[in-house]
Amino acid sequence: MISGFRTFVLRGNVIDLSVGFVVGAAFAALVGAFSKGLIEPIVGIFLGGGINAGTIEIRGQVIDFTMLLNGLITFFITLTVIYLVFVLPMNKYRERRGMGSVDATPADVKLLMEIRDLLKERQEP
Repeated sequence: MISGFRTFVLRGNVIDLSVGFVVGAAFAALVGAFSKGLIEPIVGIFLGGGINAGTIEIRGQVIDFTMLLNGLITFFITLTVIYLVFVLPMNKYRERRGMGSVDATPADVKLLMEIRDLLKERQEP
């Protein structure tokens, strides 16, 4: 059981995933700080300025539009940068290396597909 786990971890996918997760978390914190320090005050200014800028109070419940806009802007900035910095260069690299898209079909499924194709060839007269 331990050797199977070791093989799974050392295959590379888990390490790539963990590095991507850590980088994504760090980048999300950076974009969150950028949004909180710069974008949120600018949105507050456009929505009226002051302490209660961008909020509506209904029956004692505060609806904060500034926080909503800040979250949306942070989300789109994060997606755009991740795409431009990680996804696009990796796709270009794969095209240059001739890898194309990554085939995620397991080896046993490929073998079963080959067997199926051979059986079809035998049955067709």
